[in-house]
Amino acid sequence: MEELSQSFRALGDPTRLRILRLVARAPLNVSELVSLVGVAQSSVSHHLGKLKGLGLIREERQAGFTYYSLALGPVDARWPLIRLAREAEDEEGDLARLEDLLRMRADRQALNERLLEPGQSWFLWAGALASLLPALDVADFGCGTGLLSVSMARWASRVWAIDQNEAALTQARERASREGLSNITFLREDLGRLSLPAGERDLVVISQSLHHVESPPAVLAEASRILKPGGKLVVLELMPHDERWVLERLGHRHLGFAPETLETSLREVGFDVLTRETHAREGANPFRVFLLTGVKQR
Repeated sequence: MEELSQSFRALGDPTRLRILRLVARAPLNVSELVSLVGVAQSSVSHHLGKLKGLGLIREERQAGFTYYSLALGPVDARWPLIRLAREAEDEEGDLARLEDLLRMRADRQALNERLLEPGQSWFLWAGALASLLPALDVADFGCGTGLLSVSMARWASRVWAIDQNEAALTQARERASREGLSNITFLREDLGRLSLPAGERDLVVISQSLHHVESPPAVLAEASRILKPGGKLVVLELMPHDERWVLERLGHRHLGFAPETLETSLREVGFDVLTRETHAREGANPFRVFLLTGVKQR
């Protein structure tokens, strides 16, 4: 009864009810909630703290952001009030704005794939994979919606497709199912702290994922850990650039890398026999990519 009483008192605030109604429909971060409910970030954070303290919402990290979602189901005694909030008339226009926000999310993901994966990326991957023997055990770091994982699964013995974004992994699973592929294992994990055992993979590929992570050296160290002695690493990344819009629109954490910097990091975590290939800029495209390969020291 005390828990119910506290919850009902907390939910007497209209803004908290609006927030609960929104996170009941989709996981949202603080910035997104600020744009949807139109109150200050400090106020949204205060309301989220109250709701989390009562066990009404949960939080999880994805691509460097903390997302909040509803933490109770229909069997919870507090559900009737949540149901009323969800079914109430949308006088503030929150749900319409949420629909626009989710559509922009989907567009951003599509833009990320369309802008950075086809064309110059596949040109380099074709050259990198042509010389590889089949029946390799491969880990795809930052698999996204599975474009590369599915392609590799056609010649690999097994592919471990790893990403922190559950929505992207869902699309990757659907893509693999459509292709009739059963040799892909999907993992939702932090690339810097994997559950995979050490020394068992033949190949790790990291295709334009390092610019999304907070600590690229930690990810490269984890790649070295899970590879067999003599195992290979292939990294495709962006050259340094000044397109700062990718930080917000595409969720990048870094504006590209100097190849020499990543080569130094690779040597520090046990790779040698390094090779590098840089692709020329195409037309007005502001992005250039480079390919690094290395072999784990025996």
